[in-house]
Amino acid sequence: MKLENQLIGSSLLTAITASLCCISPVLAIIAGTSGMASVFSWIEPFRPYLIVISVIALGFAWYQKLYPKAFWTKKDKDCECSAEKNPKFIQSKIFLGIVTVLSIIMLAFPYYSRIFYPKIEKNIIVVDKLDTKTIEFKINGMSCASCEEHVNQEVNKLKGILKSKISYINGNALIIFDKTKTNKTEIENAINATGFKVGYKKEN
Repeated sequence: MKLENQLIGSSLLTAITASLCCISPVLAIIAGTSGMASVFSWIEPFRPYLIVISVIALGFAWYQKLYPKAFWTKKDKDCECSAEKNPKFIQSKIFLGIVTVLSIIMLAFPYYSRIFYPKIEKNIIVVDKLDTKTIEFKINGMSCASCEEHVNQEVNKLKGILKSKISYINGNALIIFDKTKTNKTEIENAINATGFKVGYKKEN
């Protein structure tokens, strides 16, 4: 049972750790502290390995739960003392099922994290074409959709942002703005305030 509990704990812990890089931007929005968004971005390269560890740990835990006799010693087989008729809740299949569901929810977090961000509402603004400007920022540290949404939220707090397209895959932000209301320095500062850093700027 000790091994089983260790496997259950390890699977849940690794599942949570694997998603910390995507959970922190959401927590930053809730807490109102933008700078903490990139605190766990360094975990992203290890995410695939953490997912594998979590799945393997859960697999072994379920195997041990469904086929307990495979782990019995000779002494256990002789007396069948390992067969608990009324196991504690923490040792039950229900508890293992709950941990499995929680682990799946944590591992899948990057795919549904957008629902935690407030919807950006844009009013129709008429701007002289001569007053519009497009700029591309290279952004370091973004690792998932949650990261790009956090940057998008911060940029759109500025007045004069007409359109923003943030991509964690390309590691960039394409911003179209009204240069009479904001400028590239303010936009860059807004991005840097999230904890992700601007690498270079390309103006059109």
